[in-house]
Amino acid sequence: MTDLARYLRPFILGLLMAILFLFVQAVCDLNLPNYMSRIVNVGIQQHGIEESTPEAISKEGYAFITAFMTGGEKALMEAGYSLKAGEDRNREGKPYREIYPAAASREIYILDDRVTEDSRTGLELAFGTATWTIINLLRAYAGEEESSAGMESVDIQGTDLTRLYLLQPLLAQLPQQTFDQARQQALAMDRSLLTQSGTMLTTVFYRELGVDLAAYQRGYITRIGLFMLLIALGGGLATVLVSLIASRIAAAVARNLRYDIFKQIGSFSHAEYDRFSTASLITRSTNDVIQLQMLLIFGIRLIFYAPILGTGGVIMALRKSVSMGWIIALACIVLVGLILIIFSLVMPKFRMMQRFIDRLNLVARETLNGLMVIRAFGTGIYEQERFDEANDDLTGTNLFVNRVMAFTMPAMMLIMNGVMLMIIWIGSHRVAESQMQVGDMMAFMQYAMQIIMSFLMISMMFIFIPRASVSAQRISEVLQTEPVIVDPPHPAAVGEADRGLVEFKDVSFRYAGAEKDLLENISFTARPGETTALIGSTGAGKSTMVNLIPRFYDVTAGEVLVNGVNVKEFSRKELRRQIGYVPQKSVLMSGTIESNIRYGNDELPESGMIQVAAVAQALDFINEKKEGFQSEIAQGGANVSGGQKQRLSIARALAVRPAIYIFDDSFSALDFKTDAALRRALRDYTGESTVIVVTQRVSTIMEAEQIYVVDGGTIVGRGTHRELLESCPEYYEIASSQLTGEELGHAH
Repeated sequence: MTDLARYLRPFILGLLMAILFLFVQAVCDLNLPNYMSRIVNVGIQQHGIEESTPEAISKEGYAFITAFMTGGEKALMEAGYSLKAGEDRNREGKPYREIYPAAASREIYILDDRVTEDSRTGLELAFGTATWTIINLLRAYAGEEESSAGMESVDIQGTDLTRLYLLQPLLAQLPQQTFDQARQQALAMDRSLLTQSGTMLTTVFYRELGVDLAAYQRGYITRIGLFMLLIALGGGLATVLVSLIASRIAAAVARNLRYDIFKQIGSFSHAEYDRFSTASLITRSTNDVIQLQMLLIFGIRLIFYAPILGTGGVIMALRKSVSMGWIIALACIVLVGLILIIFSLVMPKFRMMQRFIDRLNLVARETLNGLMVIRAFGTGIYEQERFDEANDDLTGTNLFVNRVMAFTMPAMMLIMNGVMLMIIWIGSHRVAESQMQVGDMMAFMQYAMQIIMSFLMISMMFIFIPRASVSAQRISEVLQTEPVIVDPPHPAAVGEADRGLVEFKDVSFRYAGAEKDLLENISFTARPGETTALIGSTGAGKSTMVNLIPRFYDVTAGEVLVNGVNVKEFSRKELRRQIGYVPQKSVLMSGTIESNIRYGNDELPESGMIQVAAVAQALDFINEKKEGFQSEIAQGGANVSGGQKQRLSIARALAVRPAIYIFDDSFSALDFKTDAALRRALRDYTGESTVIVVTQRVSTIMEAEQIYVVDGGTIVGRGTHRELLESCPEYYEIASSQLTGEELGHAH
């Protein structure tokens, strides 16, 4: 798959943008649980009060709280707070009595705006320590065991400060050892929890001063809620942009891959086509490319996003509670083990699946192309069984993969639900022991789910990666296949001297993988202005010989010369531009009759198109059609007869006006009358061009200037029709099987 990574290079900027947006999406997703925790901890439990150090305290409250502080903490209080009257104004010019209604009738302590950050941190710790010292003293006063009661057993926030003030003399009578023990217990608590706990007394102090805590709470929850909404919208926008970028990159890469595959296939010689089946090449350029496209669409969104989300989730979760981190570690170990097992099961099946798709396409293509033969021989049931076998193999493999993947999601959900239960069970005990806040436990649960979701995303990628890697390997096989036939570094120019001259010099040829040569020591010359014919039994090697001229194959030994130059020294384009080729199996392209005739020469004028159609004896049936040259030709020429298809193929070759014409058994579907008329017209039209005719019909080549008889891959006879009847037994045998005795005698 790394071989195809170069197709992503033009889209590096897009990938970087996608990663940036994924990072934004991950940051948004990771911050939502944190703000949810703040709504629970601060908005609900603390009435929206965030500060552990109150902005204002009554004189009674100041005296009460400082009674539970050390000398250093009292010094911080004295430096940070100053006594103010209700008529005094804050920095914004608003009277304190409007902010704190109780200040209208008494003086209050106000926190100085110029308090440094270090002093504020010290005050938060002092208030938190004092709060828990009071709680512990109240527990001791009530005779409660520390281990049997949580924070809920002493509700500071719901306590009337007047009652606490009355209890202060009683608490002062407790032994100093009890006081010191209560303070040590407070200091032993987690520092972050300790500083947050100061808000409990802050709430009580604000209530005492007449602050509307309900409005305070609503404002805080509304503010954080709107901020969460903005974060969610930002994350959603980032998600949409990532999806858009991923889709465009994947589509562009797939486009480029298909183009290069098609271009590479176009450069293949017949040897490469013999190696890759047509069905396999179709699958590789369609289905395999789609697999890579799907991998990119989901991969860009998930492969980068899952690690960011998982890593960020671990960091955020540990910030909430380090002691419960082992739950996430255990879940990750189980998830990784599950993913590895699934990967080991499905990877071999994905390789098999692509081969089965090739096989299914092959059988389906053969069946559709050979439908008339299948019906003629009544082998429909046999072909159906072939298709069923290929279909069942693919279906069985698909079912196995789908069953494995269907097991994955329930297993993941079981792990996810198990993790949630463990977090709730352990977290609730920590909340009860005042070691964790409820909002933090909820946030930890959300982060754990995000971490598991990142593993779920990775597991989803294991659906695409194995199959896509197999597809990438198959595509790479095509792209990395070096064609056997390539253009020379410095191609020879096409000269006018000896134009159209074709020479074979001691040519031998062997197909790849064959045990012996198909052609051996073939030597002959086809001259301009003459018709050179090749005749012989089926499988003698006639078509293979003419396929060596346009370099569909390269010779194993010897030389093939055109215009006196070895064909290997020409570029393939220039070489084939000199040749008008009519293949043994006539092939028409979908389009019109005009587009097929002009296929090799789109500048052919209308008069020239009519001329070549007339020479090819195709003008009569073209004129019979309602739309004439604009008549539609179906795929593969399915809506014309075999003879009409051959005549249109001949007209297409004539339209090029090449120096060399090759007719590879191109008259076999013509009746004798049309054949004779076509040969007469060809002789006048081809003029000084070289004409090479491959045929098994003696009547087609009786007037040829030279005839070569091919048998068993060698030339066993050479001469004119009359000469060969007398000198070549093989030719006489062929002629006697096709001509009457009178015709043979007349020839003699």
